[in-house]
Amino acid sequence: MLEQTRQDATSPWHVGELAMQRSVGVAERMDGPGRNFVRKAMPEQHRAFFPMLPFVVLGAVDAKGDVWATVRAERPGFMASPEPEILEVRLPRDAADPADAGMEDGDAIAMLGIQLETRRRNRLNGVIHRTDAGAFQVRVGQSFGNCPQYIQLRSSAFVRDPDMSTTMPSIHSGQLDDRARRVIEGADTFFVASYVDRDNGERQVDVSHRGGNAGFVHIGADGVLTIPDFPGNRFFNTLGNFLVNPKAGLVFIDFESGDMLQMTGKVEVLLDSPEIATFQRAERLWRFTPEAIVLRPDALPLRWSQHRDL
Repeated sequence: MLEQTRQDATSPWHVGELAMQRSVGVAERMDGPGRNFVRKAMPEQHRAFFPMLPFVVLGAVDAKGDVWATVRAERPGFMASPEPEILEVRLPRDAADPADAGMEDGDAIAMLGIQLETRRRNRLNGVIHRTDAGAFQVRVGQSFGNCPQYIQLRSSAFVRDPDMSTTMPSIHSGQLDDRARRVIEGADTFFVASYVDRDNGERQVDVSHRGGNAGFVHIGADGVLTIPDFPGNRFFNTLGNFLVNPKAGLVFIDFESGDMLQMTGKVEVLLDSPEIATFQRAERLWRFTPEAIVLRPDALPLRWSQHRDL
């Protein structure tokens, strides 16, 4: 399934993404959109979008090769694009964040800018250039937009100065406790990071949004998460990465408390299973086995309110 052809070598998609596209018969159809919409620089809309945001979702890989997803918040304007190939990010180092270990100079990183109140989202990945502990630049490798599907409408507000860290300690574990299970079972949103090492030696990290009705992520008695994959844009960035490198980093936010649940572990993709039919609208499933879990109470200075009337 992951064999590469000569024609694939010039494709905008890597071998895993192509394999997923072929599994649903859209590889040829997605070639053009990939070349047109996956860019090596940010369009003007994206350059104006990121500076408006009060938070950003990041994906990074630590020295052990474990991938982590995280959410970092600051006053709008903490991101800026002085030129289309560069995004400047003013964020201090955070030792409590396991993803921070993968944000050294020269490391690959993924970023998702998402505006929950408008359902806008734009993604990019690239390489970090860091000169100090308070900021870094990302040189863009890929930049593209996403449709607004499955994004739950929410508005956010700061409850404290974002430069003030919480005093509550992180809780590290190798398995899900009752508190972590409640966060997952009540979630209608989470973010997932993944990565591949390309044939040219470059590391490509991705971080993506996942959403559904509250409780759409199922937890087995063994602590394994089963996640439905709903119809989408057919890019298959996340699942394509999984086929090449079955590692994932997940982050769940408790939007009312600011708690953040981060996990890294192994993934299995189920393209053909009777279990798929038990998840409404799912086209396929993937399973995530947590190997390291960090629950960070009050990690975020933002609180979100859901637009339940829309």
